[in-house]
Amino acid sequence: MIKSVTAGALASLILASGALAQSPAPAHPTPHAPTLAATETRTSPPPAPPATPAPSEWRTVPPENLMVIETTKGRILVELAPEVAPLHVERMRLLARNGFFDNLTWHRVIDLFMAQTGDPLGTGDGQSAYPDLKAEFTFRRGADLPFSPVAAPAGAVLGFVHSLPIQTQPDSYMATTADHMVHGWGVYCPGVAGMARDDNPDSANSQFFLMRQPYPSLDKRYTVWGAVVSGLDVVRSLKTGAEGSGLVTDPDRMTTVRIAADLPEADRPSVQVLDTASPRFRALVDLTRASKGADFSVCDIVLPVQVAGGSVVAAAQAGTAVAGASGPR
Repeated sequence: MIKSVTAGALASLILASGALAQSPAPAHPTPHAPTLAATETRTSPPPAPPATPAPSEWRTVPPENLMVIETTKGRILVELAPEVAPLHVERMRLLARNGFFDNLTWHRVIDLFMAQTGDPLGTGDGQSAYPDLKAEFTFRRGADLPFSPVAAPAGAVLGFVHSLPIQTQPDSYMATTADHMVHGWGVYCPGVAGMARDDNPDSANSQFFLMRQPYPSLDKRYTVWGAVVSGLDVVRSLKTGAEGSGLVTDPDRMTTVRIAADLPEADRPSVQVLDTASPRFRALVDLTRASKGADFSVCDIVLPVQVAGGSVVAAAQAGTAVAGASGPR
């Protein structure tokens, strides 16, 4: 089986809605790195919030929804999004708790695109022994799910569910649906976490990628399961691969991956993100929109984060991995 995020066939993706697979092969077309022109409008730093948020304006990320990825370049903290992709979030928790990800390489890294890992073979051909997952490209959003809109182009709304940027149908559509809910999907902004797969939409398993830059052509084609809340600089510092394939020689590694709730309190980082329901968030949105003008995008909004505590987690602290939970299918 071949699953990767490669640089070989961006044209195939755009023209034929191809799939993001798990290693380079003509039979499995995948998108490639965007050009600098496609990303340069998103790389300038956002304006600073008007002042430091008050204690009441921070939201604490639940430890059960916080993935702690220690790498050879530093720590990455990802907030999981179970409301958006419950099956994929459960798989990521399972693999982290089994120690599956420990010492796996960032085998494919493309500078202006993404960093990919989760393959026990380090070639793009491997995965866990668990069954492949059914795609969760979109989700159903109800009025009870916290959502903070930031823009409303015709027939759509862009905003945040916790730390994840999403696009969704307007709330007014809820009155017209049987379940009183509307469709939503994650937006592939910098730091967004997605699952690699092959041409079969229901083939995601263990390989995942973290975005280094925005890439909207992936929206609704690859399952989004979370977003980096701290450590995007680490993602962008990972060693990049060969032009075209993105395959890395002597790659960086994930040393350990844990769910914060499973760590001893002394080793557990506490992460607070600006509450998107707060007036401070609305002020940040207004400042960012004023700065960007007509180029404004939900990807331009960078949520302030504060992290406290949490020592580096060593592999020896992990539980024993499930036998047979790694390797190619």
